Amino acid sequence: MEKRAVTTFEEAVAYINETPRFTTKNTMEDTRAFLHRLGDPDRNLRIIHVAGTNGKGSVCAYLRSILEAAGYRVAVFTSPHLVDIRERFLVEGEMVSKEEFLDAFLSVYNLIDDKAPHPTFFELLFFIAMVLFRGKSPDFCILETGLGGRLDATNAVWRKELAVITHISLDHVEYLGDTTEKIAGEKAGIMQAGAPVVFWDSEPAVAAVFNAKAKELGICTYSVSKKDYRFSNFNEKSIDFSVRTEYYGYISLSLRTIALYQMENAALAVHAIEALDRGKTVTKEHVREGVKNCFWAGRMEEVLPQVYVDGAHNEDGIRAFLESVSADRVRGDRSLLFSVVREKDYESMVRELAGSGLFSEIVIAPMRTTRALDTGSIGTVFDRYPDCCYSVCENVTAALRKLLHDRPKNGRIYIAGSLYLAGEIKELLKDDKF
Repeated sequence: MEKRAVTTFEEAVAYINETPRFTTKNTMEDTRAFLHRLGDPDRNLRIIHVAGTNGKGSVCAYLRSILEAAGYRVAVFTSPHLVDIRERFLVEGEMVSKEEFLDAFLSVYNLIDDKAPHPTFFELLFFIAMVLFRGKSPDFCILETGLGGRLDATNAVWRKELAVITHISLDHVEYLGDTTEKIAGEKAGIMQAGAPVVFWDSEPAVAAVFNAKAKELGICTYSVSKKDYRFSNFNEKSIDFSVRTEYYGYISLSLRTIALYQMENAALAVHAIEALDRGKTVTKEHVREGVKNCFWAGRMEEVLPQVYVDGAHNEDGIRAFLESVSADRVRGDRSLLFSVVREKDYESMVRELAGSGLFSEIVIAPMRTTRALDTGSIGTVFDRYPDCCYSVCENVTAALRKLLHDRPKNGRIYIAGSLYLAGEIKELLKDDKF
């Protein structure tokens, strides 16, 4: 890419957005070399590294919230953002300022050399995060992988305190492999000697991959599964459940969400905290407070009264989304706004949605992103299910207006299919009145 003078936050964001997202990744050696040129900003950070297919961002959010309840200062790097690029860089739960972001960007930008490989879109953001967090001196730094694990830019860090691997399912198969075992092998690449690993035990073949890698590295493993938590009660806008732990015994917890899948993510985070701290500084009350106060935007988030946005963006995520919808106790009809990016397995997603029988009306619309799948392709799949009623709108704004206008008394609107869609909705509601 051609370098040019960058003097404002907006110009920095424009340059990053012009960097191709899916170009050939640089080697791990190149990434480490660039970190070294930056002055090794990762060397003094106590890093918790999180990988997986679904739930990574939510697990990061629960980890942060619990650690902060215990009095720790925490920095978090996650992706993607929904509205503002600074959402990816949180310190003590707050976005960094535009001035801080620009300064960090320039520290990276000024080291880009035409004779060396240009950082990818994600690599740029990772380098910015490391520069930002070095200046903030957090007690812990939580890093979410972008894609995969073994070759992800975040895996170039010097040392880790803990590795956490969330639920594994088929996604990004063109990059990571076409079986859950192959994908697990890529995710297992974040494991590091000297750092225990906590993983979600979704199936024996996946657990075997993680256990074999841990044995090779000589590190402790902690597996977490559905046997480790128990649902108690579904309230109107919260969930009560309990988690079985080694140090805390059974902990009764409350989630401020209607997303049943968050029990899994919270349970994994609780066990990760346990593996990290061993009950030394984080108490049962810290865990309870952290879980209760946690909020993660775009995950079954109520953005308007009885309008919920969920970031489900693959087949496994849609299944988890539908499980929560089926338990929502809504007295009226449900409707759905759906859109998807073209590289996802949208046929499987549509099959799950159409077969659920949960929605009286489904509206599809194209998102603004260039990665959006056209509505004709989506509609062709819905046509395979004649019992499923759907319609098409010219854009997301029109679709939301239609659903709000048509919604019957006591009805509920859901929005799902892509985090890009979640972001577009949130930006729309920020700038427009409905």
